[in-house]
Amino acid sequence: MNPLSELPSGRVSVLIADADLMSAHLLAGELARGKQDISVVCVSSDSAEAIRELEKYQPDIALLNTHLQDGKMTGYRVLKSLPMACPKTAAIMMIPVADRELVVDAFRGGARGIICRVNALKLLSKCIRTVHGGQIWANNQELLYLLDFLAQLKPLRVVKSGGGMRLLTPREAEVVHLLAEGMSTREISHKVGVTEHTIRNYLSNIYDKLGVSSRVELALYAITREEMPTS
Repeated sequence: MNPLSELPSGRVSVLIADADLMSAHLLAGELARGKQDISVVCVSSDSAEAIRELEKYQPDIALLNTHLQDGKMTGYRVLKSLPMACPKTAAIMMIPVADRELVVDAFRGGARGIICRVNALKLLSKCIRTVHGGQIWANNQELLYLLDFLAQLKPLRVVKSGGGMRLLTPREAEVVHLLAEGMSTREISHKVGVTEHTIRNYLSNIYDKLGVSSRVELALYAITREEMPTS
């Protein structure tokens, strides 16, 4: 029997993994005092426990601190285990500060949202609802870090055989590939040999097919599904 089967319909189930159990329970209490549409189903303190509980509860959202009791940065170990442990769970990383490497590593690891520990607690429930709704949660500085990283990447090979990428035409997939390399609309149009208006039409179709709403979300979609060259 699914441990979440008794949750009221419409509730967003959340697992919190944090080295500081007192802080984790305070977060859980704060979420419970909100609009009562978020239920914290488990609080974990180390990576092994968090992975076990994720497999057991299959929550909608995994709220992961970067540091857990079994070591610094072990929250990223839990993040990388999500596709196998609970593929339908979306991850939000809690980071101490908006550090470039922490932000980029979180999104490369598959996180769909970033929230700093110094942010107001009232933002946390909004972040959870946004990510649960299929959107990305990040502030402008964090997005700039990610876009800068994308611009510096060597050419990516976007995985075309999995998920929504199969819905794209070869030309649309090429546009996604070039956008993930950090190219602007003008640069893509020159590369492909069509007008900027045509590229914008391609992007509009891609947004509809993949369920994203902006270039940033599309870039995140590509980078979290990339297949980096082995050389």
